[in-house]
Amino acid sequence: MKTSLRYVLFTALFLLIPALLFAAPSGKVIIFHAGSLTVPFAKIEKAFEAAHPNIDIQREAGGSTKMARMISELGKPADIMASADYAVIDKGLIPAHADWNIRFATNRLVLCYTDKSQDAQEITGLNWYEILQRKNVVWGHSDPNLDPCGYRSVMVLKLAEMHYGKAGLYKALIANRPQRNIRPKSVELISLLNTGHMDYAFEYLSVAVQHGLKYVELPDAINLGDYRFDETYKKAEVKVSGKKPGTFLTRKGKSCTYGITLVKDAPNKEAATLFLDFLLDPIQGLKMLQEMGQPPFIPCRVPSDAALSKLPANLQKRVEVKM
Repeated sequence: MKTSLRYVLFTALFLLIPALLFAAPSGKVIIFHAGSLTVPFAKIEKAFEAAHPNIDIQREAGGSTKMARMISELGKPADIMASADYAVIDKGLIPAHADWNIRFATNRLVLCYTDKSQDAQEITGLNWYEILQRKNVVWGHSDPNLDPCGYRSVMVLKLAEMHYGKAGLYKALIANRPQRNIRPKSVELISLLNTGHMDYAFEYLSVAVQHGLKYVELPDAINLGDYRFDETYKKAEVKVSGKKPGTFLTRKGKSCTYGITLVKDAPNKEAATLFLDFLLDPIQGLKMLQEMGQPPFIPCRVPSDAALSKLPANLQKRVEVKM
């Protein structure tokens, strides 16, 4: 009898050990991400949690630069960081807080408005910059020091002066945009548009589509959405605050490319990696991005073989090496 009992216990233990070793990931995954990713990430979160009910995705949205600083300067715990400008990860998190950076989606800037906006019936892709100079028109953008959409909005204005060949256009536009019209993150401007407290705001195309806003398409030469114009885009430079008080960085224009990484000190790396695999899957997360006005890279991209080698094994199949 004792021998039979030992056998039963041994068999149970033999079966239990693999189950413990290979248990499905669980727990919470903390994601810091750009405000412009709020709507698609909410949809992706819901689908992912339905497939993995033991994992709880917890997201915090804000300006990408601010989100990166919460990790690098304030030491806030996070598993994943997704930025509206992949350079924020390169410059703010690598190598101290992250090892790699996957470029996974694109975007472009548009000028958003509603039926309540002043001169809404008149504005077009040809006269938008004239309307924004009118004294009765209220317009704004997000904070360049906190949000990539903010410094990209300023770049659009500088590129417009060059594109339309109108000397002084940039200063004339800025003169009609008071400091109070600058908000910490681009999605905050949406409520101002919808309530009629602001007439026009620069946003990403994806944000405009997701929130049902009307928008003016800008020329490819200034909308930061076409990599073929990168040589033109880089002529627009914007100075923003650096990591330390009193220091500054110069951002040069380039096409809008989103980046995502796994934080080195991620509290739940296994579950976070599983989420990243879901997000970067062409028939899962990337498909949802596409449906919500945010064209993804399929496959996603890393810049070198060295970068590829640093990725978790299950993510390597989701990317290609391409600048």
